[in-house]
Amino acid sequence: MSKQLDMFKTNLEEFASKHKQEIRKNPQFRVQFQDMCATIGVDPLACLITLEELHQQVLKGRGKFAQDVSQDDLLRAIKKLKVLGSGFGIIPVGGTYLIQSVPAELNMDHTVVLQLAEKKGYVTVSEIKSSLKWEMERAKHVLEHLLKEGMAWLDTQAPGEPQYWLPALFTELYSQEITPEEAKEAIP
Repeated sequence: MSKQLDMFKTNLEEFASKHKQEIRKNPQFRVQFQDMCATIGVDPLACLITLEELHQQVLKGRGKFAQDVSQDDLLRAIKKLKVLGSGFGIIPVGGTYLIQSVPAELNMDHTVVLQLAEKKGYVTVSEIKSSLKWEMERAKHVLEHLLKEGMAWLDTQAPGEPQYWLPALFTELYSQEITPEEAKEAIP
Protein backbone atom coordinates (compact mmCIF):
# COMPACT_ATOMS: atom_id res chain seq x y z
CA MET A 1 0.00 0.00 0.00
CA SER A 2 2.79 2.44 0.87
CA LYS A 3 4.55 1.68 -2.44
CA GLN A 4 1.32 2.44 -4.31
CA LEU A 5 0.92 5.70 -2.38
CA ASP A 6 4.52 6.68 -3.19
CA MET A 7 3.93 5.91 -6.86
CA PHE A 8 0.72 7.94 -6.79
CA LYS A 9 2.56 10.88 -5.18
CA THR A 10 5.26 10.70 -7.85
CA ASN A 11 2.69 10.63 -10.65
CA LEU A 12 0.77 13.47 -9.03
CA GLU A 13 3.91 15.60 -8.80
CA GLU A 14 4.71 14.87 -12.47
CA PHE A 15 1.15 15.82 -13.44
CA ALA A 16 1.38 19.06 -11.45
CA SER A 17 4.70 19.92 -13.06
CA LYS A 18 3.41 19.20 -16.56
CA HIS A 19 0.10 21.07 -16.10
CA LYS A 20 1.22 23.82 -13.70
CA GLN A 21 -0.09 26.67 -15.89
CA GLU A 22 -3.56 25.14 -16.29
CA ILE A 23 -3.79 24.43 -12.57
CA ARG A 24 -2.93 28.00 -11.72
CA LYS A 25 -5.29 29.50 -14.34
CA ASN A 26 -8.41 27.53 -13.33
CA PRO A 27 -9.37 28.41 -9.71
CA GLN A 28 -12.02 25.69 -9.36
CA PHE A 29 -9.68 22.96 -10.62
CA ARG A 30 -6.82 24.35 -8.49
CA VAL A 31 -8.89 24.11 -5.29
CA GLN A 32 -9.94 20.53 -6.08
CA PHE A 33 -6.38 19.58 -7.01
CA GLN A 34 -4.90 21.11 -3.85
CA ASP A 35 -7.54 19.42 -1.67
CA MET A 36 -6.68 16.06 -3.22
CA CYS A 37 -2.96 16.69 -2.72
CA ALA A 38 -3.42 17.78 0.89
CA THR A 39 -5.34 14.58 1.63
CA ILE A 40 -2.28 12.47 0.81
CA GLY A 41 0.33 14.94 2.08
CA VAL A 42 1.71 16.21 -1.24
CA ASP A 43 2.18 19.84 -2.19
CA PRO A 44 3.39 19.87 -5.80
CA LEU A 45 2.80 23.62 -6.16
CA ALA A 46 5.39 24.42 -3.47
CA CYS A 47 7.54 27.50 -3.80
CA LEU A 48 10.79 28.69 -2.27
CA ILE A 49 11.89 32.06 -3.64
CA THR A 50 14.45 34.73 -2.70
CA LEU A 51 13.17 37.92 -1.16
CA GLU A 52 14.72 39.87 -4.04
CA GLU A 53 12.88 37.81 -6.67
CA LEU A 54 9.59 38.13 -4.76
CA HIS A 55 10.12 41.88 -4.50
CA GLN A 56 10.67 42.17 -8.27
CA GLN A 57 7.54 40.12 -9.00
CA VAL A 58 5.43 42.21 -6.63
CA LEU A 59 6.69 45.46 -8.18
CA LYS A 60 6.04 44.13 -11.69
CA GLY A 61 2.53 43.05 -10.77
CA ARG A 62 1.51 46.31 -9.10
CA GLY A 63 1.86 48.63 -12.08
CA LYS A 64 3.45 52.04 -12.51
CA PHE A 65 1.09 54.13 -10.41
CA ALA A 66 0.87 51.92 -7.32
CA GLN A 67 2.53 52.85 -4.06
CA ASP A 68 6.10 51.56 -3.84
CA VAL A 69 6.68 48.38 -1.82
CA SER A 70 10.01 47.70 -0.13
CA GLN A 71 11.57 44.38 0.82
CA ASP A 72 10.98 45.34 4.44
CA ASP A 73 7.26 45.78 3.66
CA LEU A 74 7.21 42.24 2.24
CA LEU A 75 8.96 40.80 5.31
CA ARG A 76 6.48 42.52 7.62
CA ALA A 77 3.52 41.27 5.58
CA ILE A 78 4.81 37.69 5.61
CA LYS A 79 5.35 37.83 9.38
CA LYS A 80 1.73 39.01 9.79
CA LEU A 81 0.46 36.19 7.57
CA LYS A 82 2.10 33.64 9.88
CA VAL A 83 -0.71 34.16 12.42
CA LEU A 84 -3.08 32.58 9.87
CA GLY A 85 -1.08 29.35 9.78
CA SER A 86 2.17 27.93 8.51
CA GLY A 87 1.64 28.73 4.81
CA PHE A 88 4.45 31.30 4.70
CA GLY A 89 7.87 31.41 6.27
CA ILE A 90 11.07 33.46 6.20
CA ILE A 91 14.40 31.65 6.10
CA PRO A 92 17.54 33.78 6.63
CA VAL A 93 20.31 32.73 4.22
CA GLY A 94 23.50 34.76 4.36
CA GLY A 95 22.70 38.40 3.68
CA THR A 96 19.25 37.71 2.25
CA TYR A 97 16.10 35.69 2.88
CA LEU A 98 14.27 32.85 1.22
CA ILE A 99 10.49 33.04 1.33
CA GLN A 100 8.70 29.73 1.75
CA SER A 101 5.11 29.76 0.53
CA VAL A 102 3.92 26.31 1.59
CA PRO A 103 3.58 24.62 4.92
CA ALA A 104 6.74 22.56 5.22
CA GLU A 105 8.63 22.02 8.40
CA LEU A 106 12.15 23.42 8.26
CA ASN A 107 14.28 23.15 11.36
CA MET A 108 17.70 24.63 12.08
CA ASP A 109 19.46 21.74 10.31
CA HIS A 110 17.63 22.54 7.08
CA THR A 111 18.38 26.24 7.42
CA VAL A 112 22.10 25.64 8.04
CA VAL A 113 22.30 23.45 4.91
CA LEU A 114 20.57 26.17 2.85
CA GLN A 115 23.13 28.65 4.14
CA LEU A 116 25.98 26.28 3.27
CA ALA A 117 24.67 25.94 -0.31
CA GLU A 118 24.33 29.71 -0.74
CA LYS A 119 27.68 30.36 -2.46
CA LYS A 120 27.48 27.66 -5.13
CA GLY A 121 23.77 26.89 -5.34
CA TYR A 122 24.37 23.26 -4.37
CA VAL A 123 25.84 21.15 -1.60
CA THR A 124 27.12 17.58 -1.20
CA VAL A 125 26.99 15.15 1.70
CA SER A 126 30.79 15.40 2.06
CA GLU A 127 30.64 19.21 2.27
CA ILE A 128 28.00 19.01 4.99
CA LYS A 129 29.99 16.41 6.92
CA SER A 130 33.25 18.40 6.77
CA SER A 131 31.82 21.91 7.24
CA LEU A 132 29.24 21.13 9.90
CA LYS A 133 30.97 18.08 11.48
CA TRP A 134 27.82 15.99 11.09
CA GLU A 135 27.42 12.25 10.75
CA MET A 136 26.44 11.01 7.28
CA GLU A 137 22.95 9.96 8.42
CA ARG A 138 22.13 13.44 9.70
CA ALA A 139 23.29 15.06 6.44
CA LYS A 140 21.35 12.57 4.31
CA HIS A 141 18.22 12.98 6.42
CA VAL A 142 18.21 16.77 5.91
CA LEU A 143 18.89 16.47 2.18
CA GLU A 144 16.18 13.83 1.73
CA HIS A 145 13.70 16.18 3.42
CA LEU A 146 14.66 19.04 1.09
CA LEU A 147 14.24 16.70 -1.90
CA LYS A 148 10.88 15.46 -0.65
CA GLU A 149 9.61 19.01 -0.17
CA GLY A 150 10.72 19.97 -3.68
CA MET A 151 13.26 22.47 -2.42
CA ALA A 152 16.28 20.57 -3.76
CA TRP A 153 17.15 18.72 -6.96
CA LEU A 154 19.52 15.79 -7.00
CA ASP A 155 22.26 15.66 -9.65
CA THR A 156 23.52 12.07 -9.67
CA GLN A 157 25.70 12.69 -12.75
CA ALA A 158 27.89 15.26 -11.05
CA PRO A 159 31.61 14.46 -10.96
CA GLY A 160 32.68 12.87 -7.70
CA GLU A 161 29.51 12.55 -5.67
CA PRO A 162 25.86 13.57 -6.09
CA GLN A 163 25.10 17.27 -5.73
CA TYR A 164 21.94 18.65 -4.14
CA TRP A 165 20.95 21.82 -6.02
CA LEU A 166 18.69 24.42 -4.43
CA PRO A 167 16.79 26.21 -7.22
CA ALA A 168 15.67 29.01 -4.91
CA LEU A 169 19.32 30.08 -4.72
CA PHE A 170 19.82 30.21 -8.51
CA THR A 171 18.65 33.82 -8.95
CA GLU A 172 20.73 34.98 -6.01
CA LEU A 173 23.79 33.08 -7.19
CA TYR A 174 23.78 34.11 -10.83
CA SER A 175 22.62 37.69 -10.32
CA GLN A 176 25.79 38.53 -8.39
CA GLU A 177 28.72 39.96 -10.27
CA ILE A 178 31.45 37.35 -10.22
CA THR A 179 34.79 36.94 -11.90
CA PRO A 180 35.30 34.33 -14.64
CA GLU A 181 37.37 32.27 -12.19
CA GLU A 182 34.53 32.26 -9.63
CA ALA A 183 32.09 31.29 -12.36
CA LYS A 184 34.25 28.29 -13.28
CA GLU A 185 34.30 27.18 -9.63
CA ALA A 186 30.52 27.59 -9.26
CA ILE A 187 29.64 25.59 -12.35
CA PRO A 188 30.66 21.94 -12.19
